[in-house]
Amino acid sequence: MMTEISETKKTSMTRNKPAVLITAAGSSTRMGGHIKKEYMALESGTVLSTVVKNFLYGTSTELVCITCPKGGKEDAEKAVFSDSQVCKLLKKNPDIKILFTEGGSTRQASVFNGLKKIRETLKNTENILVAIHDGARPFITKELLDRTFSEAEKSGASFPGLEPTETQKQIDSNGIVTSHLKRKDLISVQTPQIFDFEKIYEAHIKAETDGQEYTDDTEIFGRYAGPVSTVKGDAANIKITYPGDLKTNEENKKMIHTGLGYDMHRLITGRKLFLGGIEIPFEKGEDGHSDGDVLLHAITDALLGASGLGDIGSFFPPEEEKWKDADSKILLKTVWNKITENGWKLENLDCVIKIEKPKFIPYRQEVIKSISTVLNVPEDSVFVKAKTYEKTGNWENQVEAFATCLLSK
Repeated sequence: MMTEISETKKTSMTRNKPAVLITAAGSSTRMGGHIKKEYMALESGTVLSTVVKNFLYGTSTELVCITCPKGGKEDAEKAVFSDSQVCKLLKKNPDIKILFTEGGSTRQASVFNGLKKIRETLKNTENILVAIHDGARPFITKELLDRTFSEAEKSGASFPGLEPTETQKQIDSNGIVTSHLKRKDLISVQTPQIFDFEKIYEAHIKAETDGQEYTDDTEIFGRYAGPVSTVKGDAANIKITYPGDLKTNEENKKMIHTGLGYDMHRLITGRKLFLGGIEIPFEKGEDGHSDGDVLLHAITDALLGASGLGDIGSFFPPEEEKWKDADSKILLKTVWNKITENGWKLENLDCVIKIEKPKFIPYRQEVIKSISTVLNVPEDSVFVKAKTYEKTGNWENQVEAFATCLLSK
């Protein structure tokens, strides 16, 4: 069982928006020295940019300070701002500040540099919390952030932790066991470690000159500021240390959603026939409020269903005049931008067109190219099949489309 310090005096108060301090000043020697682990590719950017995104999505912070190696500010900025999703978030929220400051020779010194940078920037740091988080720990979730912040709001200091899965022993310098530890009395420490800013800052001032070596900020806070509470951690919230950690955990954490879309329109004279954004020569076209492209409409609904963001009618109500004769490629692109902003990417899209006339197959490759261009995905991730009604009835005056997709994040 995880232990929690029950004697901590807990008080509730309304705090100002928290600050975030991300430590990324290490050398990543255990990664083989080929690339700094925080700058390795992940999702729409890097490990570091993914950490930043998770805090921007999961908290109300307007200040993120990142420590970087000496002389490495440009590389750190590139690792963060090359992520299109980070840039979109910052564009929507211009009050958010992303700061960079050089670290020190130890993690303790780097954190203290970051705290000083935050204090210098905010001027007034009373009544705020600061979350100190490893820049190589990208799989933090909003649920864990909420849990840890909530406890820190009450107690002034909190961190997530897990009970060790294996039996622990204490040994001496010769490797001889000196103590048999009980797992129920131990905890494996994770980040973010969240503190009352002024208390952790003052604690760091004292720790800087006391001649002691501290392994993390909870030890410093515990010595100079008071007890620290724990909350249940997350086994997936690992710190990237070796090359295999990133691949394994990314695969384990990937979320997969499927979506299904369908649309049908009558074919009438006086309208153009659009399928997949391509005009198909024919004497009839879809009777619809927009341009009537059943294939793009089915795709749009499939993508919205998989991402959980609604349906095509909620985005583009048919009763609104501004969508009359609208280009369905623009509608799809608008929806897809929203979906990708939420972190989703397309694994594959499979579609069926059901139409008696005209023959669709001659236009299939052009349609696939059109769809992949709108979604900005490889053509081999999109496929479209065609079926007829096999002369089972009077189906010459309608067209149907079915679409299924696989999204991941």
